[in-house]
Amino acid sequence: MATAVKKLRKLEHPSSGAAATMVEAIRAGIWEEMERDPTVFVIGEDVGVYGGAFKVTEGLIDRFGKERVIDTPISEAAIVGAACGAALMGMKPVAEFQFIDFISCGFDLLTNYAAKCRYRWGANIPAVFRGPCGSGVRAGPFHSLNAESFFLNTAGLKMVEPSTAYDAKGLIKAAIRDPDPVLFFEHKKLYRLPRLREELPEGDFIVEIGKARTAREGRDISIITFGAMVLTALDAAEELEKEGLDLEVIDLRTLAPLDKDAILASVKKTNRALILHEASLTGGIGGEIAAIISQEAFEWLDAPVLRVASIDTPVPYSPPLEDYYLPQVKDVLDTARKLAAY
Repeated sequence: MATAVKKLRKLEHPSSGAAATMVEAIRAGIWEEMERDPTVFVIGEDVGVYGGAFKVTEGLIDRFGKERVIDTPISEAAIVGAACGAALMGMKPVAEFQFIDFISCGFDLLTNYAAKCRYRWGANIPAVFRGPCGSGVRAGPFHSLNAESFFLNTAGLKMVEPSTAYDAKGLIKAAIRDPDPVLFFEHKKLYRLPRLREELPEGDFIVEIGKARTAREGRDISIITFGAMVLTALDAAEELEKEGLDLEVIDLRTLAPLDKDAILASVKKTNRALILHEASLTGGIGGEIAAIISQEAFEWLDAPVLRVASIDTPVPYSPPLEDYYLPQVKDVLDTARKLAAY
């Protein structure tokens, strides 16, 4: 009887009205797109019977069958290659990497094939390549990567990283419907964070790719960030409010293409910019954002553009070392105070 009940629960459609974690929101988005469009299918390691390493695809194989939820060998290059081939034949694959670190095994196909097909000969590849990224969960150097800067220099790839359950669902649906390849990064620390549980709207909705959101309105300093660092920024803003500093937090949501209009509008309002990201400082996305601000909003700046990011080492496994490696609320507080006093 217990087994039958468990099976029935797996077959139920994820409820849009109930408070959802980010995992549940992404699952609901994929589920709805698979119901809406029979060309959508899921492919990856353990995505079927096991339900994915983090259970994002749990229940999909029961509802849609093994022909649309395909378990693969442990070969990320093969997963990317199969997804690209299927996309060229009119399918819409949603390919999972168990950890985004191993996207490097499919790097050649993503950057030299998927990203260039439309430019080279007019063939679009409507595929989503998704998986868990990020540090802070004591997963060590091989399972904690933030990969956005690896692909920022590759024209033809879109990159998305949500920080809320609502955005996760709306963006995964938009990514699946997009005619071009989308890299969809999901910060594993946010997957089941109680703080992010929220009720999702009933019915179909998407969140437009390429549009940032203002996570917090402010007048004194703009913090430009994304992913798990949005929560760090919001916590710092709450603390600084007690000191009379009013911080604005811009959640990029999409990393390629960047929403330059939102970034510049915020900086022109506050006249000070702090860029916060989890990946290492050198060569990070923060440098590109700083260049955009310096080039297009220089006359509005009352202080240098400052960055807060991780130090230039692999992600440590030791908890105290990982905490030292990662940007903390204190780092944001110190940098914001420095900006305010400039």
